[in-house]
Amino acid sequence: MSVTIRDVARASGVHISTVSRTFSAPHLVNPNTRSRVLACAEELGYRPNRAARALITGRTYNIGLIVADIANPFFPPLIKAAESQARKHDHHIFVADTNEDPALEEEVVRALAKQVDGVLICSPRMNNALIEQLSREVPLVVVNRQITGIPAVVMDVAQGARLAIEHLTACGHRTIALLSGPRGSWTSREIRRSATATARAGHAELTVIGPNPPTEVGGLTVAEDVLRAGATAVLAYNDLMAIGLIEGLFSAGARVPEDVSVIGIDDIMLSRLTRPKLTTVATPTAAAGRAAVDMLLAHGDDRRSTAHLHLQTELVIRDSTGSGPGPHSPADPGDVNVPGGVAS
Repeated sequence: MSVTIRDVARASGVHISTVSRTFSAPHLVNPNTRSRVLACAEELGYRPNRAARALITGRTYNIGLIVADIANPFFPPLIKAAESQARKHDHHIFVADTNEDPALEEEVVRALAKQVDGVLICSPRMNNALIEQLSREVPLVVVNRQITGIPAVVMDVAQGARLAIEHLTACGHRTIALLSGPRGSWTSREIRRSATATARAGHAELTVIGPNPPTEVGGLTVAEDVLRAGATAVLAYNDLMAIGLIEGLFSAGARVPEDVSVIGIDDIMLSRLTRPKLTTVATPTAAAGRAAVDMLLAHGDDRRSTAHLHLQTELVIRDSTGSGPGPHSPADPGDVNVPGGVAS
């Protein structure tokens, strides 16, 4: 016979309503009483009925997490971290993939709205106005997009792009290509803005190639464009594109880094397994997943919240960058981490 809330109330010497509040609104229960009730519940093997609790509290204890492309190795560490953090708060994560499609993003948010307490949108492709509209229908936290009035967790890719271009100019590169990401990507715009300013300050010419799909094929197919541009170094929108570009350059007879230096962004596992090992900008994806869950749970009921968290990135120098034709003072490769400024 299953253990009921009445059994827990009787064993802990409190009213049924106190047991209910212990699980639905623990902050309203005296800490000593709460500890006693939880200990009795654990001893008896009691598990609250989530559906019944949702009817009482009006909460589902579920969170939606929407990613642009679940096949992209950038997202799994974020998803795993978010799921782990949600479980610590007795919540569950529903994951949805939108295949880089802004129309599908909107559809999925609306479909999840009545089934979850809030939604995390990671690297959205929708425009700001639509995200603002959806935030009035369901609590949102956006990862990797800054929108006035919407809670957000941002990995500072602008800082990372600055560090990458500074590394390339320090190595003597003066003709640099930037492989931009997909159309509608806020991250791609931030990378371009920062890379352009940093190249100008370093007296280097920056050629932007794109927009491009953020995949290995996206990098592979622009290798000839990079060579035609005469670039001796490339910053790619992400590691997948950088890895594809290296493959394309090798196929075209160009060597990395002897002929062309290549830098990616994300520091996915594959970046350490390629040959040459990829110099890249490490982004704190797991930390972003945890922070987004915490932000949603802390501010989800406050539609006026404008909480923003910026997470630092760093340059990891490996084997895919080397000396350019100009004056240089390169760092030795081999997983040298170059941190940026402290994010606010």
